[in-house]
Amino acid sequence: MPQLTELVSPAAAGAVLRAVFALPRPLRRLIAGAPVRRDGQELALDAQLLLLMSKLDQRSLGGGSPEDARAGLARAKEMLGGEPGRPVRTREVAIADTVTGRLYTPKALPEGSPLLVFYHGGGWVIGDIDSHDTVCRYLAVHAEVRVLSVGYRLAPEHPYPAAAEDARTAYEYAVENAAELGADPGAVAVGGDSAGGNLAAVVGLSADRRPDFALLFYPATDLSSRRPSRKLFGEGFYLTDADMTWFSDHYCPPERRTEPMASPLLAGELAGFPPTYLVTAGFDPLRDEGEEFARRLADAGVPVALRRQEDLIHGFANMWSLGGRFQEALSEAAGALRTGLYAGPRGRD
Repeated sequence: MPQLTELVSPAAAGAVLRAVFALPRPLRRLIAGAPVRRDGQELALDAQLLLLMSKLDQRSLGGGSPEDARAGLARAKEMLGGEPGRPVRTREVAIADTVTGRLYTPKALPEGSPLLVFYHGGGWVIGDIDSHDTVCRYLAVHAEVRVLSVGYRLAPEHPYPAAAEDARTAYEYAVENAAELGADPGAVAVGGDSAGGNLAAVVGLSADRRPDFALLFYPATDLSSRRPSRKLFGEGFYLTDADMTWFSDHYCPPERRTEPMASPLLAGELAGFPPTYLVTAGFDPLRDEGEEFARRLADAGVPVALRRQEDLIHGFANMWSLGGRFQEALSEAAGALRTGLYAGPRGRD
């Protein structure tokens, strides 16, 4: 039997979603029900409403076949849509035989801007450049940077360490070809969300020429163990504990999960990691491991700003087009990226 949302087009489903979000707050609260509180936090009304409406789909991020999971994420992207307002030019970039890319350049951005090399999320199994197109556009416009979005190889067709290897290849390409991309080779950052945050962290640890900044959205940092947030928020908050198990099992065999290229939190030495803005979501199974990574960076002397958006859920960056708390959180991250690259030691003052 088809899912309920598959009976209508993604555009129509998205229109209904946006119409609900445009209702006055008292009506949205009435629809969403009583506030949700856990671990001393209250879930944002925006997040609660989205979770309620997503139950109509009865679909999880993981589970089933990788093909079905990929199709589900692609449909969700079509439903959410979103344009940042200012026009953004794009062009496809051939990075390597196994790696594709797309360069985002906001209109009127001068040559020699900073560059963000961005790795999409999706548990190393789903997601692609298109699934994170609107996030890259938003970051490009609001951080005043060029963005090179990376299409790395996905598991299970290409298991660990393929994605990590592609991530480093893409970063090295960006540094070597920054001028051709219209960017400043002295102001190149890495960033990503979830699995993409994991890959950005791996590059930050392993690249010969370390990035100038790291922008990490709710990164997966340790595939080898579960922390309390995996239990606290393992069901009912978009990304589930079962999803993470499904993703990890497709990506990396258990005997290799303690390797730093899979679990950067377990790296023996973090000194030299780039200055970092790391944001977690309060209602996220990955919250604790992301925050532990930030603490380890700080202990190693790395300049790091840890920000917990305590009322939000995993994946909020992709939800920015709904406005409200989702857009506020992504805007804050874009501001941190802009500050880190334009005022950093290698960026322009």
